[in-house]
Amino acid sequence: METSPQGIELHDGPILLRAWREDDAGAVYLACQDPEMQRWLPELPRPYTEDDARAFVSEAFGHGGYKFAVCEHGTVVGSIGVWLANHETGHIGYWCVPEARGRGITTRALRRACRYALDELHLERLELHTDSDNMPSQRVAAKVGFQREGVKRSYLRHPDGQRRDSVLFSLLPGELR
Repeated sequence: METSPQGIELHDGPILLRAWREDDAGAVYLACQDPEMQRWLPELPRPYTEDDARAFVSEAFGHGGYKFAVCEHGTVVGSIGVWLANHETGHIGYWCVPEARGRGITTRALRRACRYALDELHLERLELHTDSDNMPSQRVAAKVGFQREGVKRSYLRHPDGQRRDSVLFSLLPGELR
């Protein structure tokens, strides 16, 4: 199965999910300077450099999956990705720039990506993890229909060396709101 969003565009009103392009690296670099993103995404390199941003948009990290730029009226405002796992399961991750928070953009993008994963990729389960203190991300997941399954204790290692709990959410076909 092809695991690239090349040529795929997913629309929801003014929100577009599309493949990353080389010229998006500047927007990714700026977004990843945000202290809140660095707080909740422990895997972000620190400091986050322009080379890191170019690697992200060119998929040089080799994570595979379906990674989309989230655009509003043509401007990159976030990222969302679906990574395929065993047993028709997908893992979803997302972020958005500060200016796009609290306006429903991430909720719309997540809903659209889930619809694609369930209907087009024929996945039977979607999972996402959030830091146990990342309430905005947990609210986004709940609005889309994800169910909180439990806490994965000491799941994520942060750059300061601390391990933190993560909340596991899942979405099954028929639960998407």
